[in-house]
Amino acid sequence: MNWKMQGAPECKFQQPEARLVVTDGTQIEGYASLFGKRDQGGDVVQKGAYAASLSRLTTQGRAVKMLWQHDPSQPIGIWDEVREDGVGLWVKGRILPEVEKGREAAALLAAGAIDGLSIGYRTVRAERDGKGQRLLSELELWEVSLVTFPMLPEARVSAKGDAPDADLWRSMVQLFDDARRSLAERN
Repeated sequence: MNWKMQGAPECKFQQPEARLVVTDGTQIEGYASLFGKRDQGGDVVQKGAYAASLSRLTTQGRAVKMLWQHDPSQPIGIWDEVREDGVGLWVKGRILPEVEKGREAAALLAAGAIDGLSIGYRTVRAERDGKGQRLLSELELWEVSLVTFPMLPEARVSAKGDAPDADLWRSMVQLFDDARRSLAERN
């Protein structure tokens, strides 16, 4: 896919309640997006937002890409199943250890160094509600990425049994909030 011809993709990180499960180091599954949840950018993905895109991909014999850090030059695996259900966008796939970045991603997942999911998409239809939220009713889904540091600190892969230190997470949330405010002040 020529990304420049399609416009710049938007990215949305997995919500706190969504957990990616890793099995055998390379088999992964979980929710990449949850419906009805407001993200830090004020967006809410509505039920059915991915349906038309997933149908088009199936009809065209194409698939949602599994990328490393939203980099279109770094595919790291295959999403074997991508579907909507009542909760959100559920994905199941496998990291390819035959690919250098795939091996690296699997090792980083196992070590707990990466633990996030993020979707790359283009907004087809959206509207603002009275609360200033952007209600995303149709999205063209391009990819689901494994990412190092998701926007929401709680949005992480639950591949390890260790519980994160609560003070560490609070510090990280504060850093994100400060950075978001700083960026908003500049714009």
